[in-house]
Amino acid sequence: MKGLVEERASMLGEYIIESKATVRRAAQKFGISKSTVHIVVIKRNVFCYL
Repeated sequence: MKGLVEERASMLGEYIIESKATVRRAAQKFGISKSTVHIVVIKRNVFCYL
């Protein structure tokens, strides 16, 4: 499961950066809630700093 979360976080992060998308637009594109986008991206960033 951990690999899937990291993969989804990478996909979301790349999409947001490359398209300069908002959290809402990213959520709409991936069919998830904006809260989920925040959680996934924040958790992924925390793992990078540990």
